[in-house]
Amino acid sequence: MSPEREHTEAAATSEAWPLDDRGIGYGDGLFETVLVRDGKPQLWEAHLARLTWGCRVLGIPLPQRDMLERPLSQAGRGLAVLKLILSRGSGGRGYAPPAAPTPRLRWQLLPFAPAPARWASGVRVRLCRLQLGIQPALAGFKHLNRLENVLARGEWTDADIAEGVLCDSEGRLIEATCMNLFWQRNGHLETPRLDRCGVAGTLRAELLERLPMSEVDAVPDVMASAEAVWIGNSLQGVWPVARLDGAEGEVLNCWPIGAEHRRLQAVAHALLGYPAWLDD
Repeated sequence: MSPEREHTEAAATSEAWPLDDRGIGYGDGLFETVLVRDGKPQLWEAHLARLTWGCRVLGIPLPQRDMLERPLSQAGRGLAVLKLILSRGSGGRGYAPPAAPTPRLRWQLLPFAPAPARWASGVRVRLCRLQLGIQPALAGFKHLNRLENVLARGEWTDADIAEGVLCDSEGRLIEATCMNLFWQRNGHLETPRLDRCGVAGTLRAELLERLPMSEVDAVPDVMASAEAVWIGNSLQGVWPVARLDGAEGEVLNCWPIGAEHRRLQAVAHALLGYPAWLDD
């Protein structure tokens, strides 16, 4: 049995939420989803940095580090995913937040298995009809209001489609519904600029530090004409894109998965403890 399959204990969760919690009522809070390997959180400093950023923007006190790390004591061997949810807590009147918030931290720890077939063979993705609203004040970090992503993910039911690609309301490429976007154009690595909307993933942040990659404004035609395309996050790793469909199902481009795809994948997967790819 592989280490990834050894984590078989039941899911662990913290206590339930009260109905007057502002995270439930208004999405007034933040979350992080963290890959845990043998009890050790992967890219942990990057997750803490993003959570700290979100707390600063929203004005929510950041819990002590030991509180955030306490759930890790319940992680067993193999892979798990830790979801941390931090709300402003209860209180305030209507939308007005309390003057002195008492944050509420909740968490869930679940066994996790990635999708190695998608590492090896690549995936099919589609453009979404939904466009993300532009709100620079909320761009980058993981706030609790993800209804745009929910609506976008509801656009397809075809199991052969792994992800949907989102643009903002001005037509610029931003992200996939739960992953970041990367492509190679004219030999250069690029990823969408995320200063207007979207989530700045922790794996994306690490790749930007390690590789000669540029943040750019781009439209879908750029991705369709790229030499290689990837989607990735800190849980699943990097999936090469083998086929891009339009919102109506038309094929916009296909890519044979080759050495160019493997170079980015190898750097990303080394950060997460995953193989660069698996043989058929």
